[in-house]
Amino acid sequence: MKSGITLFTVILTVLLAAFAMTGCKDRDSMANTETNSLESPAVPVSVVVVNPIPMKDVIYLPGETEAWQDVQVAANTAGRIEWIGPREGQNVKKGALLAKIDVSALKAALDHAEAAHQLAEDLYQRRHRLYENKIIAKEELDQSETQRKLTLTDLEQIKVKYNHGFPKSPITGIINHLYVDVGEYADVGKPIADIVNIDKIKINVRVPELDVRYVKKGQKTPIKIDAFPDRTLIGTVDFVAFKADPATKTFLVRSVIDNPDHDIRPGMIGRVVFVRRIIPDAIAAPLFALVDKGGERIVFVEKNGVAESRTISIGVIEGDRIQITSGLDAGDHLIVKGHTEVEDGMKVTAQ
Repeated sequence: MKSGITLFTVILTVLLAAFAMTGCKDRDSMANTETNSLESPAVPVSVVVVNPIPMKDVIYLPGETEAWQDVQVAANTAGRIEWIGPREGQNVKKGALLAKIDVSALKAALDHAEAAHQLAEDLYQRRHRLYENKIIAKEELDQSETQRKLTLTDLEQIKVKYNHGFPKSPITGIINHLYVDVGEYADVGKPIADIVNIDKIKINVRVPELDVRYVKKGQKTPIKIDAFPDRTLIGTVDFVAFKADPATKTFLVRSVIDNPDHDIRPGMIGRVVFVRRIIPDAIAAPLFALVDKGGERIVFVEKNGVAESRTISIGVIEGDRIQITSGLDAGDHLIVKGHTEVEDGMKVTAQ
């Protein structure tokens, strides 16, 4: 009887020990599973090695295009318009006749002045021969010479007034607008036509006082016209004002571009680029690699499989890149993809 009880006790003890060991293993397994479930997997990211590059410190300034020459021709005499030559949109050469104004009254005065001068000229020539033959005194010859000069002066004055009835183009260009038509009355000072020369185009911009020192006459300036966004033009600085505008404290700068096709027109908006300085070995990052954290600019770099945040200071911007003046060094592995999904200290896998 005792031996049976003893055997049962031994078997029971072995079974309890086995169950205890199995329970410990299960608890260890569960603990390991919970620990593994709390560890986040490494975030895949893309990185680039930071290398110094040259960058340009530029300033973009808006301006308005202006014709190379823009002239308004006005009437210098009063009268009815009898004839108009070139029409709007037509090309004219310098000196070409634009219109004819009725100056018939001046024509009669011109004929009279011409006749008076011819008479005085003939009289002078006769008296000059008489004087050479010592028939008349020098005083009479001088009187004839004086009269000849006076009639010539009168004739020239009448010619000037008469020619005012035939206004001519002062420049080579295009008739942009006609203010009168045949039959209308033109008064002194009344505009007749606008003529523009757009073989070249001027772009006027206002440069701040802190930047005008970087602008020199003859300097090349890249220019973008808003109407032609895919075209980059190269202008030349033609003028830099020596005096600031008292209201804006800016300096007028004029850049000139060629316009052989006449497709750039006065009044368009253009943007002129002025290079202030060139940074030969700038530490730069793509603009999209920057992250804003509570108003603080940061970037993430990959270091030994871990994301590390860096607070940065920025400098100049050129295109889609920005200069990093502090917080990033040459040789750093800058995270450029996946940087919005990581935090400081997180494991990352660089791709």
